[in-house]
Amino acid sequence: MQFLVNVMASGDKEFFVALGKRIAQLRKEQGWPQQQLADMLGIAQQTLGHYEMARLRVPASMLPQLAQIFKVGVDELIGMPQTKTRSKRGPASQLQQHMERISQLPKTQQKFVLQMLDTVLAQAAR
Repeated sequence: MQFLVNVMASGDKEFFVALGKRIAQLRKEQGWPQQQLADMLGIAQQTLGHYEMARLRVPASMLPQLAQIFKVGVDELIGMPQTKTRSKRGPASQLQQHMERISQLPKTQQKFVLQMLDTVLAQAAR
């Protein structure tokens, strides 16, 4: 059951406001209007708008579907800090540092970087 945000506890309200903003940001990075994402989720566009503006709670059962659509982990979707995998041998290599920075870019810029890498690697393989 969905509840209006104004009856939520303050910590819950902050969580759903942040989640709604992340959903809207990820949707916009993909260049999708609300209607397109709503269609993918099988919900009304108005309901999606309420989720993005935190007027309604996003059902927990919808989180895996949203994560799959946006190709992110549920942890990332709900705003959990990213766990960093570090070698026990010392600081991260320069390549690992670059990969971490690339992962923080918007999806469209990530795609551009990957296309450039594919081109360079294809030329090196010749």
